[in-house]
Amino acid sequence: MRDVYFVALVKFKKKQTKEVVAENLKRVEADTKEGITWHGIYWTLGRYDAVAVFEAPSEKVAMKMAIRRGENMAIETLVAVPVEEARKLVE
Repeated sequence: MRDVYFVALVKFKKKQTKEVVAENLKRVEADTKEGITWHGIYWTLGRYDAVAVFEAPSEKVAMKMAIRRGENMAIETLVAVPVEEARKLVE
């Protein structure tokens, strides 16, 4: 079974200090032990403070990761299907 792709839309709950950012980076590193692969994390302007793209072995693993971050950020997570696979759905 292939990993599932996700797009996470993030709103920070805490002021982003050097300490908070360092804590988040440690969590990102720890996520790899659970099989999460981060493809990109971007701070953004507008409705959301950040957008992240990642793969996880399952929806449950992605959900567990999001729950662990609930104190620091609100995360809206979307399942993403690569366009090559999505095209096969309409053939």
